[in-house]
Amino acid sequence: MTARNAVAPGGFVDLLTGGTMNYLQAALLLFATTALPAFGQAGVAAGCPGLPADSGLQWTQQQAAGFTACRASTADGREVLSLLLTGTDPGIELQRALRQERDEFAGQRFFWYQPDLGGQQPEGYAHRRISVIRLDRDRFAQVALYPASEQERDSLQNLLRGVRLTSTAVAAGN
Repeated sequence: MTARNAVAPGGFVDLLTGGTMNYLQAALLLFATTALPAFGQAGVAAGCPGLPADSGLQWTQQQAAGFTACRASTADGREVLSLLLTGTDPGIELQRALRQERDEFAGQRFFWYQPDLGGQQPEGYAHRRISVIRLDRDRFAQVALYPASEQERDSLQNLLRGVRLTSTAVAAGN
């Protein structure tokens, strides 16, 4: 997806869906992306699933109409995991040639993929993973891992297998 800076006749370009949004929607999205992360800093963010206390990770949450974005960071602030809960398919094309491990999340089996970065392979690229998991008819989870090593990737994948989505977390992504 390419970012566009143009203003469409009906409002701002919505970079998440490629459609347009009016000024009120843009203002709400701006609020959600700037104000809500502060509420997600302490403990478990409402709408994000619980993390094991011994994981050393903390959620930061962003929420807007139609999605909840949860980002797990280490104590030093490095983002290692992102989870997007949404009511619509994110529409990310995952190339079979980049398919990696088979796994399970929230009772659903899926494959991890290396992300397609347009031929770029930054440091740690070999360990990065992404996937889109259909949770229910109108519920999807987009998960991405940004580990510093293979060992950290394995640890994050194991952590995700144990994460339980609550009905609140899944409903927050509607």
